[in-house]
Amino acid sequence: MAEGGAPEVVVAGEILVDLLSAEPASGLGEAAMFERHAGGSAANLATNLARLGVPTALVASVGDDGFGRFLRRSVEATGVDARLQEITDSPTSVVTVTRTDATPDFALFRHADRRIAPGQLPDSLLASARLFHTSGFALSREPARTTLLDGAARASAAGATLSIDLNVAPRSRDERTEIGATARVFLALGPLAKASRDDAERLFGETLPDDAICERLLSWGATLVCLTRGSEGALVAWDGGRADVSAEPLESVADATGAGDAFWAGFLAAWLRGLAPEACARSGGRLAALKLARVGPLPDRVDPETVFAAARQRPLAG
Repeated sequence: MAEGGAPEVVVAGEILVDLLSAEPASGLGEAAMFERHAGGSAANLATNLARLGVPTALVASVGDDGFGRFLRRSVEATGVDARLQEITDSPTSVVTVTRTDATPDFALFRHADRRIAPGQLPDSLLASARLFHTSGFALSREPARTTLLDGAARASAAGATLSIDLNVAPRSRDERTEIGATARVFLALGPLAKASRDDAERLFGETLPDDAICERLLSWGATLVCLTRGSEGALVAWDGGRADVSAEPLESVADATGAGDAFWAGFLAAWLRGLAPEACARSGGRLAALKLARVGPLPDRVDPETVFAAARQRPLAG
């Protein structure tokens, strides 16, 4: 923990129940049975950081129901400081997801997760945080959007590094415009930004080359951009620098759900240790590989030295 027992990282955003198809499926229509897991990009990131030994608080909202209590137990089991507000008039949010080795098919039932209130992000929580993270998903709905933008600005003013996963999924052109405007407001604060190619296409409404994606996000204000590209590895770009990092070799993929969250947790944990951007991307790739090799979340504890040491040994992509 940071001074006074406060968390070093504050993650604020969505926590959901993932109903993951029990067997691999090409789409939800082909899935017959589902298994329950704790999920949501922000929650996944928080638990993965805690698994690596990083003192982390999760600020989120759940329903006052059995699913909400399940989520609390799940994140606390990993060592996360779970600051979950229980909403009495809205159920816990749920997403159904296919198990696949590629991009999953999903259907979202969004309720309590968007009800993050200003009182959940007091200055006392943000004052000693070294890093404040949120997601494009969490920023896509009010009142969470206003709460998170304000919290990020206060955290930055207090000296924290900001981070965002641009995991956006607009349902219309108007919503894409709104989400894009919100992303630009957040990126103007100078965060570390992570996006996949799919995220970028949904955010921009067009397909761009990898370098162009990074350049656009940097022009919007990001301090560093990490573009994840699945089996092709990751491209990391910052002012005056660029690193093309190969993916961790894998014999097979058991479940791709949450791999991006594992990658970014490994990246940020390495960043907090002062590692260079390319080494951070290798750390992320190593943790993502551990996630891809198993169904559901990572084990409650992961040896961070294995992640960081293995990452430092891998070369950059040719």
